[in-house]
Amino acid sequence: MEKLEVTLRAATPADEPFLFALRRATMNEHLERAGESTDEHVHWERLRYRYNDAYIVCCGSERLGLFKFFRDPDAWTIVQIQILPSYQGRGIADHLIGEFLRQADGAGVPVKLSVLKGNRAMNLYERFGFQVVDATDTSLEMRRG
Repeated sequence: MEKLEVTLRAATPADEPFLFALRRATMNEHLERAGESTDEHVHWERLRYRYNDAYIVCCGSERLGLFKFFRDPDAWTIVQIQILPSYQGRGIADHLIGEFLRQADGAGVPVKLSVLKGNRAMNLYERFGFQVVDATDTSLEMRRG
């Protein structure tokens, strides 16, 4: 499979319909398994959470997904990574996480994230050295560094 050249650009209000459809396509299965709501209102709340930290993953002008993150002085946080199902398995999330971790290592800061229990992304995060540091009924808090 060909390697895609991906770029990030800041999300704009015009991206919201794409991001809503992306969230439903990538998260409903995991939310249902965890016993969490898939209600439209809940999706919109999560979509708008830290919207200024949301970046559209692109290949040329085509939107492939979302990478939402922020950088605090004491730790950097990956909020969400969502890739369209038709583009999953092509190393896009690997590339995004790898680059983010290289930058965090350069800055000497740990990286943290939260993942729903049972989400197969857990394997990806473990491969990058993330370890579970806390848990709730539905999610795992992970940290690297």
